[in-house]
Amino acid sequence: NSELFTLTYGALVTQLCKDYENDEDVNKQLDKMGYNIGVRLIEDFLARSNVGRCHDFRETADVIAKIAFKMYLGITPSITNWSPGGDEFSLILENNPLVDFVELPDNHSSLIYSNLLCGVLRGALEMVQMAVDVKFVQDTLKGDSVTEIRMKFLRRIEDNLPAGEE
Repeated sequence: NSELFTLTYGALVTQLCKDYENDEDVNKQLDKMGYNIGVRLIEDFLARSNVGRCHDFRETADVIAKIAFKMYLGITPSITNWSPGGDEFSLILENNPLVDFVELPDNHSSLIYSNLLCGVLRGALEMVQMAVDVKFVQDTLKGDSVTEIRMKFLRRIEDNLPAGEE
């Protein structure tokens, strides 16, 4: 339920800010937690969405924006800024439900509040053999007009079977 997630997420970030000395450590923890969620969430997503294997990164982008974000956060980001090689794009979130009613304190200017999303995307895609780099490049919490997540395809992950199995 996206509403419950949104309400509890703020408490989680607040606790991490208390537990860690600087924003970089909090950002790393949010990414790590998101990664672990993504690794587990992909099975639920594949079972509930009936989406088959994507044939290219453009198709993957469509599934992420039009199905996954809609299913779990109730929003549909737009896909823009494709690189000439087709290996990099941006997801533009007109409104990020995680940041409703949130203001960053001045002493947390380098906090990437929604960094959990980057980890979720990275972890889920890794489980379907895609290594990606995911990062925030714009954030409404930092005064930008939109929230932008940049995704870059790094490589296809090959299945390594244990020795002796084919």
